[in-house]
Amino acid sequence: MEKLVQFFNLKENNTTVKTEVMAGITTFIASAFTILAIPGMISGGDTRIANAVFIAACLSSVFGTLLKAFYAKIPFVQAPGMGLGSFFAFTVMPGMIILSGRPDLSILEQYQMGLALVFIAGVIFTLTTFFGIRDAIVNGIPKNIKLAMGSGIGLFITLLGLRQAGIVIGTPSTFVTLVNFGNLRNLGADYAPLATSATQALGAVVALIGLFIIVILSIKKIKGSILIGVVVTTALTYITGHTRIPENFSFSLGDRIGEFFELSFLQFDFSFLSGNTAWGTLLAFILAFIFVNMLDALGTIFGISSANGMVDEKGEVIGLEKGLTADALGTAASGIFGTSTVTTVVSSASGISEGGRTGLTSLTTAVLFLFALFLAPFVSLIPVVATAPALIYVGYLMLAHIKEVDFKEPTEAFPAFLTIIMMPLTFSIADGITFGLISYIVIKLFTGRIKEVKPVAAIIAFLFVLQYIL
Repeated sequence: MEKLVQFFNLKENNTTVKTEVMAGITTFIASAFTILAIPGMISGGDTRIANAVFIAACLSSVFGTLLKAFYAKIPFVQAPGMGLGSFFAFTVMPGMIILSGRPDLSILEQYQMGLALVFIAGVIFTLTTFFGIRDAIVNGIPKNIKLAMGSGIGLFITLLGLRQAGIVIGTPSTFVTLVNFGNLRNLGADYAPLATSATQALGAVVALIGLFIIVILSIKKIKGSILIGVVVTTALTYITGHTRIPENFSFSLGDRIGEFFELSFLQFDFSFLSGNTAWGTLLAFILAFIFVNMLDALGTIFGISSANGMVDEKGEVIGLEKGLTADALGTAASGIFGTSTVTTVVSSASGISEGGRTGLTSLTTAVLFLFALFLAPFVSLIPVVATAPALIYVGYLMLAHIKEVDFKEPTEAFPAFLTIIMMPLTFSIADGITFGLISYIVIKLFTGRIKEVKPVAAIIAFLFVLQYIL
């Protein structure tokens, strides 16, 4: 015990082993929903992929969080980012069809090509960290666009959650519309189309109940509110008959581990790197991974640390540089294990608010992520309707950053607006960032304020332009 006190400098940080462990448990409860939600997002309904991704998500979270504990020695946690997870599942994976020039790609092929891309982005992210390029990029991106990214991703995730819940559906006339709750009257109908529409409406109702549970519990400051909401919503889907246990369901953890090694671990598919590769699109994907992860981690560590007094005598955030390096290494590890990018999650604030101040907090959370592996047989039982409320609520949390955007200066505000609105409307985080940066350069140029543009921003905007040309 004394070794823990000495290694993590508990006395210097005015904390105790008990406080740190309780803070780590609190952070795990607040963060666990991510490893439950990510498999359903990525798998596209393929149970074997979902099983493999869950194990990959747990192991990636363990690896990344241990880096925070032993390398950076800060009480932050790495877990699959919901924004980056949705970007991987709904932009990068389908985008592999464009990159490879093969319209017949299966979900598994899209997934394994996506893992290769995550690994590439992780390696580049790590190199930018060690060669000082990261700081130049962070300082070069306009502040308002940085702030707008989080809000745009929040809207993107919200739309995604509404769609997965079946609350918002597609329609030829208005693109999207509200589900017809009147279809509930057709529950139990023998005619298949009527039964399907009734099931969809039922799922929307159950998801709304789950969403209100999360919101109300969060307002009452009950820890683990999102996780509780996911669990309750899952139970309701089975109680109402919306979801049924698969006939081939098995409690065997060994089967899941086998699927992990067969489908995920080191299962890179680099075949999209060929003469037919759409290099502009590839560049946009890689930059989006790096920028969003980098800025998300920077904002999370800086914001939470500053708010909780975790700064040195110069006012600088303790462990910031090493914390960002840990994120870079975690990104590369995500591709190796077989999941979307892990990043420093906002839910780290829950443990810090309970008094967590050192790496012992993150070490505790990492151990719990490891124990979570034993839940693998049950992951395939969680329907997307149950994880949708979590996405919607996280979208709400991320949208809160919009108040930090400066809307008084049009040359700054309009690019930020485009960044935010284009993400959900194009269903692409990368396109939102692209439109924001390009518009920023164009507006500054033709209003005679081009001197306000930093060279790094101009270079990145130019690279984004190339993606639409090449």
